[in-house]
Amino acid sequence: MDHEYDDYDDDFIAVIGMAGRFPGAPDVRAYWDNLLQGVDSVSAAPRSWSTPKGVLADHDLFDAEFFGFSPKEAERTDPQQRLFLECAWEALEHAGYGDGADRPVTGIYAGSSTSRYMLDVLSSPHHRDLLDDSQLLIGCDKDYLTTRTAHKLDLRGPSVVVQTACSTSLVAVHMAVQALLAGECDMALAGGVAVRGAEGLGRGSIRPDGMLSPEGRCRAFDANATGMVNGDGLGLVVLRRLEDALRDGDTVYAVVRGSAINNDGALKAGFTAPAIEGQARVIRAAHAAAAVDPATIGYVEAHGTGTRLGDPIEVAALAEAVAGVEPGDRCALGSVKTNIGHLDAAAGVASLIKVVLSLRNRVIPPTLHFERPNPELRLDSTPFFVNTEARPWEPISGVRRAGVSSFGIGGTNAHVVLEEAPAVPPSDRGRPWQLIPVSARTAAARDRALAAVGDAVRDMDGPGFADAAYTMQVGRHGFGHRGVVVARSGAEAAAGIAAGDRRRVVVGESPAASAPLPVAFMFSGQGTQYVGMARGLYEAEPVFHDELDACLDLVAAAGVDLRGVLWPAGADLDAELALQRTSMTQPALFAIEYALARLWMSWGIEPAVLIGHSIGELVAACVAGVMSREDGVRLVLARGHAMAESPNGAMTAVTLAEEQVLAGLPDGVEIAAVNATSQTVVAGDAAAIAALEADYLARGIGYRRLRTSHAFHTAAMDRAAEAVAKAAAGLTLSPPRLVVVSNVTGRPLTAAEATDPGYWGRQVRATVRFADGLDAAAAAGARLLVEMGPGRALCDLSSVRDPAVAFAAAVPSLPGPARTREDLEVMLGSAGRLWLHGAAVDWTALHGSQRRRRIAMPAYPFERRRYTVEGGADPWPDGEAETAPALDVAGFSETEQVVAGVWTRLLGVGGIGRDESFFDIGGHSLLGMQALDELSRLFQVELPLAAFYEHPTIAELAVLIEDTILSTLDVKA
Repeated sequence: MDHEYDDYDDDFIAVIGMAGRFPGAPDVRAYWDNLLQGVDSVSAAPRSWSTPKGVLADHDLFDAEFFGFSPKEAERTDPQQRLFLECAWEALEHAGYGDGADRPVTGIYAGSSTSRYMLDVLSSPHHRDLLDDSQLLIGCDKDYLTTRTAHKLDLRGPSVVVQTACSTSLVAVHMAVQALLAGECDMALAGGVAVRGAEGLGRGSIRPDGMLSPEGRCRAFDANATGMVNGDGLGLVVLRRLEDALRDGDTVYAVVRGSAINNDGALKAGFTAPAIEGQARVIRAAHAAAAVDPATIGYVEAHGTGTRLGDPIEVAALAEAVAGVEPGDRCALGSVKTNIGHLDAAAGVASLIKVVLSLRNRVIPPTLHFERPNPELRLDSTPFFVNTEARPWEPISGVRRAGVSSFGIGGTNAHVVLEEAPAVPPSDRGRPWQLIPVSARTAAARDRALAAVGDAVRDMDGPGFADAAYTMQVGRHGFGHRGVVVARSGAEAAAGIAAGDRRRVVVGESPAASAPLPVAFMFSGQGTQYVGMARGLYEAEPVFHDELDACLDLVAAAGVDLRGVLWPAGADLDAELALQRTSMTQPALFAIEYALARLWMSWGIEPAVLIGHSIGELVAACVAGVMSREDGVRLVLARGHAMAESPNGAMTAVTLAEEQVLAGLPDGVEIAAVNATSQTVVAGDAAAIAALEADYLARGIGYRRLRTSHAFHTAAMDRAAEAVAKAAAGLTLSPPRLVVVSNVTGRPLTAAEATDPGYWGRQVRATVRFADGLDAAAAAGARLLVEMGPGRALCDLSSVRDPAVAFAAAVPSLPGPARTREDLEVMLGSAGRLWLHGAAVDWTALHGSQRRRRIAMPAYPFERRRYTVEGGADPWPDGEAETAPALDVAGFSETEQVVAGVWTRLLGVGGIGRDESFFDIGGHSLLGMQALDELSRLFQVELPLAAFYEHPTIAELAVLIEDTILSTLDVKA
């Protein structure tokens, strides 16, 4: 039975994400599968002289480039730090907070085991002569584990290294909980790492009564227990205050009800010995902090090392802590050390993650190698029994609760009380189409990420699929290589990804600019309308629905009913004919385009430039604040009526430049619009237009008759222009708040023009200079174009310009009259393409007031390679020479060649460009000082540290060196 928190305690902390790597398990999911199946992940002794242990596979692999490490720096960095960095990134993504811009203030509390790798670095001929003590310590010392992670992941909360031996990572969890309760941060990472290689230090003492098991098996609580087994691994959990997690739609995997830490002090046999009193006291303190009755706890994940001394003391302490609870098999007891060995600084978090998963799945996994209880435990007199099989977890008193213990050599004890997550309201169903963005640092990683997402969503539908899309939108960092998927279900998304279906999946590369690319809104002109347009958006998007209703109500108040014309019940020829009438077409387009603009803006797509085509310019002016929506509707109604009363005529688009058309233009025909370098619209009397079309046909010139009943933007509109100017005189006109490109001039609309009623009359009559307007939009900075209106006529015009302006993309908002795609499919697809090309989409606003949740989605597909200097071995993989990468200095000056050589040797990076920043290829201040010292010696000049920050490229630094040499010579002269 699910339980709810109506008035949950302010001290409750939610576990909202986790990540880890364990013996036999590259991630948390594999870890849980192994635990459920009772897999023993302890490996046989890797060397004849070493002991069995839980070995962590591929511990020397790392994606150095992802985290900005040069190859040399990656090699001399302890694998514990490298793996911890990747694990921290994965944990934040698992929680749905991989995007730093959308992340609460985050702290980090963790610790690591002693660095064995430091000895390998010191013994490596490739590093010992290049390193100073600071670089060695930063790369290998425990002190820099969390601060380096905070720096690389941009974590702004407390960054604290915790060191309490075996209890390190559970103490880190306790400290993170306290920091959250104190308000020192709003989210926290907590955990630990222990990676000592296959052999470890190779100095374990093997004896029957010692700490390490001679047989290489941890038999926690068993009569034949002979000690523990070492293991390597790491784990992290992401924590938030429960109230915040529930409010923000985080997935809550379990709840920390309370925790406590203490130390045994001197009341024990020796420094390394455990003590009943200290352990019992910390467990009681955790129960008190959690405000729980010990009788309601159904499982305890024990420290459980399987030693003859430790196990009896731990059970005695547990029994003392729950004194008063009746004996009997009511509380299961287990130890994950029987599966993976003792992970030292990561032992506590490995136990915690096991219990979190057990609560989440309502199953208690088996404890291995247990046959009969150690009689010294006296389990019969306690409420505990050792759990030896996977069993459904039946709650005591209606809610599942557990305790987790971790005790460190030296007496620092930690205990955490966990409870199953509360029931949460279901997510809203969401829109019928979903947009899933995916990105990575490289194209190969992006493609792997897309495939992983396809596998993850394959069986999702409805709210779950919407939550998956939401998580990928708000919970992932946006890298340069991008892909977007638009689909109605997980199955459709997975099929599209697998097939490379361009209708469903589009990939590309976003520019590396720090700021989003500016966007221009293009508002369509008459001739693009069709019955049924935008009905899908009206039904699915509340912002569009409300904005369109407001416009249609204003039109209806003037006596014009557009709803029945736009969306008749079934096929309606009368509606088709009515919508072709100018008096109906123009207000219909105005309403649709204005609502589209407001929808895009509500999604965070703010235009830098607005450009319209004929009637579209009025919408642009309205969006820019030249007139209110109400005045805009009044002017459009007057415009449409006046133009409809004008003499009939015809319009044709011809594939000729303006100059070519003018050369052969007959009387009675004018140029109505210049849309592109090779597309001009002519208009006039129907008979004259027909004769001109016949001439074009005979000459093999392409043309297309437009769906209009009048010759707009010709002398036929003279009286209409006067009427529109008169109507505009009765409105409140203001200077534009955004750049609006004028159809009349092809330049940005001035304040004087915008507030002149006569301008709006001239706009009806004058030639539409849309091609010039696109030039002006580009000059104003626009690089992305979005068409406001049905179809993509203006998008197509933007792509046939000569010379081409560097527009990165032009996208529609609605399907055209053929309606081969649904409205929402087109709209979301265009939003995805804008993001693909560097626009800033407000993903949260995209979902409006919908209740959405962050759920577990695939982690970033790191592109790892091997980095090791173990035993002074060759650090260059795949048979590379034991020298720095080859220099490519073609076109470099002599000074630049010397600088490049120093950089290449220190960083281990070849092919450095003249204009690449030292810091972008893995350099940092310590290496910078080393490089400057070497360059100062080589060139016999003084180069201050500021030189690297002010001149971070080879080209810039070379100029500085040459200028310094010249200035030195001048002084001597």
